[in-house]
Amino acid sequence: MNFKQLLIASVILISLSACQSQQEKRTTEKPRIAIAGLAIECSTFSPAQSNAEDFRVRRGEEIFSYYPFLHEDSAARQRAQYFPALRGHAIPGGIVTRAAYDTLMAQMLQLLKENLPYDGVFFDIHGAMSVVGLDDPEGDMIQRVRDVVGKDVLISTSMDLHGNVSWQLAHQSDLITCYRLAPHEDAIESKKRALVNLLDRLESGKGKPAYKAWIPVPILLPGEKTSTRIEPAKSLYAQVDPITKQPGVLDAAIWVGYAWADEPRNRAVVMVTGDDKQQVKRSAETLARSFWDVRKQFEFVAPVAPLDECLEMAIHSSKKPFIISDMGDNPTAGGAGDVTWTLKQILEHDAFKKSDGPSLIYASLPGPQLIDKAIEAGLGGKIEAFAGAEIDNRYAGPVMLKGIVEAICQSDDNAQTEVVVRMGSVRVIVTKKRKPYHYESDFTNLGLDPRNADIVVVKIGYLVPELYDMRGDWIMALTPGGVDQDLHRLPYQRIDRPMYPLDEDMADPDLTARFVPLSDEE
Repeated sequence: MNFKQLLIASVILISLSACQSQQEKRTTEKPRIAIAGLAIECSTFSPAQSNAEDFRVRRGEEIFSYYPFLHEDSAARQRAQYFPALRGHAIPGGIVTRAAYDTLMAQMLQLLKENLPYDGVFFDIHGAMSVVGLDDPEGDMIQRVRDVVGKDVLISTSMDLHGNVSWQLAHQSDLITCYRLAPHEDAIESKKRALVNLLDRLESGKGKPAYKAWIPVPILLPGEKTSTRIEPAKSLYAQVDPITKQPGVLDAAIWVGYAWADEPRNRAVVMVTGDDKQQVKRSAETLARSFWDVRKQFEFVAPVAPLDECLEMAIHSSKKPFIISDMGDNPTAGGAGDVTWTLKQILEHDAFKKSDGPSLIYASLPGPQLIDKAIEAGLGGKIEAFAGAEIDNRYAGPVMLKGIVEAICQSDDNAQTEVVVRMGSVRVIVTKKRKPYHYESDFTNLGLDPRNADIVVVKIGYLVPELYDMRGDWIMALTPGGVDQDLHRLPYQRIDRPMYPLDEDMADPDLTARFVPLSDEE
C-alpha cells in the first residue's frame, strides 16, 4: 500500500469512527421534542371574527406552565429534551382572520426553526379552528410544521373530541388522540397520553405506527347531545380504552366533530393507530359501526324548552339555584357572547320588575361603554347605558340597562373589568370583554351568591362540572345565536351530504376502514 492509499484508508477509518461515535451519542441522548399548536373553536355562523390578540400565546419556557405533567421534576420532563416553540389558545369565537393566523404561524415556524433538528413534535390543537380562506386550518398548520421539521420526525397530535380530523391532518400525524369525556374532565390526561405515546415510540425505537385507520362517520351533532355523562355517548366512549389495550393497537379515538362550521371536513371521525393491520382495521370499524348504530338515541343532556317556558319553570321552582343555559349564544362553543335577545325577554317579564321578585343573576353581557359609566357612577350609583349587540345584533339590538351599580371589579390593566347592575330583582354582570362564567368564584368575586339565587342564567350549553354540582335544577333554553342548537335552522351549504340528522332517512354509509399513508409516504 503506497502513501496515498494509506492516507485515504486512514481518512475513511476516522470518518467511520466519527459516524459510529455520533450514532452512539444519538441513541443514548434523550429525544429532542418540540411543542407547538394553536387551539380555538370557531363558529362560521357567527358574525364575529377572532384576531391575534384574542389568543393567549405562550412561547418558549412559558409553555411548560400550561402542562402540569411537564413540571421540572416530572417523569415526562426527565424523559426528553424539550424545545417549546409557540402554543396559542383562545376561548371559542368567530372565524379567525387570515392576518391573525398568518402572524401566529410565522412566529411558530420561526421558533421551530431555531432548535432543529427534532425527534418528535407534541402538536397540541383543538381541531375546530376556522380561518378566512382556509377549509382545513389544522391540516394546513401541520403541513407547514412538517415542512420545517422534516418527514422522519414523529408528530403526536392531541385534540378536543369536538375537533375535526381531515385526511390531511390524519396523514401528517403519526400519533393522534382526543379527549374521551364531555365535559372535558380528562383534557390534561389526554394531552399527557399524546406525549407519553410519543415518548414510548421514540424510546423503544418503534417509530411511526405501521397503520392508521380513518373512518368518516356522517353524523354531525352538538356537544349538548353527545355528553359522555349520559347514554349513548357514555357507553360508546367506554369502548375506547379497552380497544387500546389490545395487542397491536396503540390508540383509538372518536371525534364527534364540530357542528357550527360549514366546511367539508365537519363530521364525526373514528381513528385507530397501531402495528397490527387487522386489529387496527377491526377496532376502527367496530367503533364506527357502534357510533352509527346509536345515532338516533342521542338526546340533549338536560331538558330543553323555549325561553318563555324555561322562565316559568324557574319562577315556580323551589329548587335553588335553578340554572338556565342560554345556549344559542354560548361563547364556549363559538357564540359572539353579546346577543341580547334572552336578557331583553327577562327584563320585560313582569316577575322580575320589582326588587322583591325572584332573584336572578344573568352572566353575562359585554358592554365596555357601560363599564366606563359604571366606574364613573361608583358603587351604589345610578346608571343608564346600553350594552351588548355590538357584534351580533341579528336578533335584538343593544339592551338598555337602567339601574344601580352593585359591584365593580377592576383588573390591573382594566382589560377585563366587570360590574354588576341591578334592575328590579335582576342582577346583570357586564364585562369589558366577553367572558364565560364557569366557577362559583366568578360570581363570588363580584359579591354575588349564586347558590342562594333563585335563578342563574348563564351563556353556556351543558354545564361544566362546578356549575353542574351547584345546580338545584337545570334546563337548557333554545335561544338564537351563532351556535343555535336547532341545526336545521342553520344555513349549511358546504358540508358533505347526506349527513345525519339533517338527512334523517339517509342510507347506511360505507364504514370500512381507510388506511392513511404514513407521514413519510405520499
